[in-house]
Amino acid sequence: MSKKGRVLVAMSGGIDSTVAAMMLHEEGYEVVGITMKTWDYANSGGSKKETGCCSLDSINDARQVAVDMGFHHFIVDIREEFGDYVIDNFVDEYLNGRTPNPCVLCNTHIKWSALLKRADAMDCEFIATGHYAVIKEHQGRKFISKGKDERKDQSYVLWGLSQECLERSNFPLGGYTKDEIRKMAFDWGYAELSKKAESYEICFVPDNDYRGFLKRRVAGLEERVRGGHFVDVQGNIIGEHEGYPFFTIGQRKGLGSAFGKPMFVSEIKPESNTVVLGEIESLLKNGMTVKGINSMKYKSIPDGLEAITQVRYNDRGTLSVLKNRGLDEVGVEFYANVKGIAPGQSAVFYEGDDVIGGGVIHSSLKNEN
Repeated sequence: MSKKGRVLVAMSGGIDSTVAAMMLHEEGYEVVGITMKTWDYANSGGSKKETGCCSLDSINDARQVAVDMGFHHFIVDIREEFGDYVIDNFVDEYLNGRTPNPCVLCNTHIKWSALLKRADAMDCEFIATGHYAVIKEHQGRKFISKGKDERKDQSYVLWGLSQECLERSNFPLGGYTKDEIRKMAFDWGYAELSKKAESYEICFVPDNDYRGFLKRRVAGLEERVRGGHFVDVQGNIIGEHEGYPFFTIGQRKGLGSAFGKPMFVSEIKPESNTVVLGEIESLLKNGMTVKGINSMKYKSIPDGLEAITQVRYNDRGTLSVLKNRGLDEVGVEFYANVKGIAPGQSAVFYEGDDVIGGGVIHSSLKNEN
């Protein structure tokens, strides 16, 4: 066994995880590659050609690199584990009028669990992925910090990782930019890989049509929710819609009606199949409640701590104060209004570049100013 140790690397076939595996191999680790089959696209009923981490081409790309570099590679089928948890949650959240983040859920509850389970079976001390993030330590606790490349930083989707996961995880790309990673792939002789396009889609909704996915997944859904009402913020009926699950907070396009002025989805009420529309100001909130807390940097979220809180992946974050309410709940009070806070999405708390912790947005507070 290598003096560096034996590491199980999650390889999707994309450039990031592939270069991560090659980097660790070059550094002297004994690398074992693993590609996880999470979803069979043929089951989704979509119209787009199979692409991304679950495609046969991607699996073959990962295996070929392992052959070239001389390390073992395995394919594991976790479709049952993935589907029962991630997809059922995805559907349930939309049916409850919320906007889920399946990638966070998958990282937290499926991929890392599957990796650790296989790592133990293969006598691997460590696991590694191609995420752009850094692992640091504070007072004996491991936590995530932002990667060097601000455009590619993925710390937001890793807030749910436990201390057990972080103790054994390695993110080789955290100290590099995407351009540097592409150059590495090119220099190692993988010119095509260096130009490989990235996928930003949900793996089980590769055509990006989550509404179509819900309709195919839930028998009779269209008939069940058809004929709901659009109402304004005062509760006046202003139109009809095809069903509350097909809308998300902040949505402007695709409302199916003209209202004479820009209108946005500001609230979803599943119990009455009602979608509340308002002007841009209706999206502004100055607080929220976050549940399902995972505290990383500290044993628990310090009450009254100032933090930058990010409410979606591409959000720059807003200065806030955190109120620890116990029972796995944090109240967030923003110093500036925040637009489009969506229950079901992740809230991640930062201290500089460091992830303090995160949770799932439960509800937002209306701006009274």
